[in-house]
Amino acid sequence: MFALKFASFFILAYLIGSFPTGVLVGKIFFHKDIRKYGSGNIGTTNTFRVLGPLAGIIVFLVDFFKGTIATLLPVLFHLGPHYLSLIFGLAAILGHAFPIFLKFKGGKAVATSAGFLLGYNVHFFLICAVIFFPILFITSMVSLTSLISVVLIFIASLFFHDLALSIISGLLVVLIYWSHRSNIIRLKHHQENMVPFGLYYWYYKKHH
Repeated sequence: MFALKFASFFILAYLIGSFPTGVLVGKIFFHKDIRKYGSGNIGTTNTFRVLGPLAGIIVFLVDFFKGTIATLLPVLFHLGPHYLSLIFGLAAILGHAFPIFLKFKGGKAVATSAGFLLGYNVHFFLICAVIFFPILFITSMVSLTSLISVVLIFIASLFFHDLALSIISGLLVVLIYWSHRSNIIRLKHHQENMVPFGLYYWYYKKHH
């Protein structure tokens, strides 16, 4: 009985993660397929760049809370041990990165991963935010910030003495680096896109 319930909610968590927010917002409200513009990514950063701040904020919030809702499924439905939240949160992250609705070609899962962290452990989430946002302010690049932050977040997870959290955080390192392959190439060639704020952005504007 438990195995059937676990499988059902795991699939539900994956489907929640698979919800193609960026594509739907683009097609319904802007009559654009976000995958054909900018970097081609369906996530927050490309939505901001192509469709504007309001669309970007909406996509971020929905993608973020996809991770939170999926992570909280075991709590909401009293399924069992707390570590199940990690498994369902990971299912949502995989759903976003490999959505069944988009032929398994999804986003980079940064927002959904952040939502998962909030759902699992608020204190750990706040530490992650303290890591992420100052780095973003320094680098002015979401991709570089994500690549640096996810490693520091994994290191931070070791201090929580939660083996399951550390394992999932380690898997996130692999997933984030894998999904940012094209960004890493652009970073090497100094061609990566910047957000319009932060120390590096202001430095670049001043000297170019």
